[in-house]
Amino acid sequence: MISATFGAAFFILCLQAAVKDTLSLKITNGLNLSIAALFIPAAFAAQIGWSVGGWHLLAGLIAFVISYMLFAFGLFGGGDAKMIPGVVLWIGPAGWLQFVMGMVLSGGLLAFIVLLVRKSVPASVVPGFAENIFNKENGIPYGVAIAIGAFCAAPHSDLLNEFLSKFSVWG
Repeated sequence: MISATFGAAFFILCLQAAVKDTLSLKITNGLNLSIAALFIPAAFAAQIGWSVGGWHLLAGLIAFVISYMLFAFGLFGGGDAKMIPGVVLWIGPAGWLQFVMGMVLSGGLLAFIVLLVRKSVPASVVPGFAENIFNKENGIPYGVAIAIGAFCAAPHSDLLNEFLSKFSVWG
């Protein structure tokens, strides 16, 4: 029950990050820190042990290095580069491929749609909540793609299994 509660909190934080990124094109440090820090009590509650937990930590560290490089080269924003390692902590090595594939495919589709709308829809008809997204000067809210990647990879996570088992689709 406790592990499922942590799993629910993880998904809520991912959704919150996606919405915040959509509305403001920013994912706050506090939100990213919450995603990462929640991993520690969730790992203890799930009793995954140091051997499995260590692999999750290593996966998160590798994701941090890669994300930092993508940020340094200007390919990702800072919030995106901080969210990815936090999510990978939860997903672990068993689901990293599903996470990356879900993130890349949904991110590509999102970028295509945003760029298409920016090119073909006049700014005067864009609803107020979407002005940031469709402003040609702004980036793409990649937090949405990161959250989608997290949902795609969640069934492979040692930490999210109990939460997902509450739903017949995954259980």
